[in-house]
Amino acid sequence: MAASMASQAASRGLRTTTSKHILLNKVKCTWLSPRRWLNLQEYQSKKLMQESGVAVQRFYVADTASEALEAAKKLNAKEIVLKAQILAGGRGKGVFDSGLKGGVHLTKDPAVVGELANQMLGFNLTTKQTPKDGVKVKTVMVAEALDITRETYFAILMDRACNGPVMVGSPQGGMDIEEVADKTPELIFKEVIDIFEGVRDDQALRMAANLEFKGPLQRQAADQIKRLYDLFMKVDATQVEVNPLGETPQGQVVCFDAKISFDDNAEFRQKSVFAMDDMSESDPTEMEAAKWDLKYIGLDGNIACFVNGAGLAMATCDIIDLHGGKPANFLDLGGGVQERQVYEAFKLLTADPKVEAILVNIFGGIVNCAIIANGITKACRELELKVPLVVRLEGTNVDEAKRILRESGLPITAAENLEDAAKKAVAAIRK
Repeated sequence: MAASMASQAASRGLRTTTSKHILLNKVKCTWLSPRRWLNLQEYQSKKLMQESGVAVQRFYVADTASEALEAAKKLNAKEIVLKAQILAGGRGKGVFDSGLKGGVHLTKDPAVVGELANQMLGFNLTTKQTPKDGVKVKTVMVAEALDITRETYFAILMDRACNGPVMVGSPQGGMDIEEVADKTPELIFKEVIDIFEGVRDDQALRMAANLEFKGPLQRQAADQIKRLYDLFMKVDATQVEVNPLGETPQGQVVCFDAKISFDDNAEFRQKSVFAMDDMSESDPTEMEAAKWDLKYIGLDGNIACFVNGAGLAMATCDIIDLHGGKPANFLDLGGGVQERQVYEAFKLLTADPKVEAILVNIFGGIVNCAIIANGITKACRELELKVPLVVRLEGTNVDEAKRILRESGLPITAAENLEDAAKKAVAAIRK
């Protein structure tokens, strides 16, 4: 019910600081996500890992079918895996508008790689996580296919409770780690890292043993763990998650799939990493919002939400849902806001044809409510607002803000609290 609206926004990649928890040896560990997601394709993440000496499959990237064919020949591998490069998950079970089924294919014949790439490149791939029309594939990854005899899970992440980085691992890899933590918490292992010392040899070996690597593989796994930590620090990551960290029949420890999350505050010193940001699959409205330092996620309802802070945004979505309405979006104004940002936010909200009412819910701590009020009145006049507007303001300079709204002469409905605001917004669209 109400909670589903917040989770809808979170699942669609809310670009604000959020967190989730999993049970680690009966200790809750906070998984931090950056304020804005940096979108890297699989091959880009693997390239970063490769540059740090992390063992990954040999691979090439191709933009044309002929390049894919040449890459397959160059690999000279017993078996080749061809992967369409899009940000959405579920590629293996996706469908191309060329008629080809599956965005991931295995073959032993390099000629087949060229034929398959010809049916992938330039065509839209539709999966459970893409828009209904799919996403156009512009790049494919041609990689050496390796057998996996055993899969483990390994991650390094920033943990608030530990005030620094933490290693998390499990011998149960290749599956949802939260499910493992829920059903078999004894198979989740945690090592707190001293950020001044880094990962010690004894820690890396202990984690490798907990992941059930045996004999020479244990030392090899420990080496990979230390290299992953070096990558974590080098790129200012908030999380490096490898699932699976696998063992091959040839006695190799290989990172088969990885997700890297970055700290946006480090963009100024990670220019080469952030230059790889793939925005081609991003929603145009979200991209426009990001230009003004606004965090926007479109939803399916008809009541626009204009708030400051992710927690307040989620609470606003939930209480609208509780009173029988449906949020049209999830828009977070953030801190240090200026009038122009308020104006641009209203432009984004009113451009959505689904919006039948707007609910402004601001709790002014850092934010000056008077600035919000001035921005609202400017936007209402210049954009000739046609839909009902409900405003609830609390906090810094709120009396001045309420005076500005009251004396504006604009048809703005004031609300005393969040529940009152939600009720009035829902009532407005039912008139």
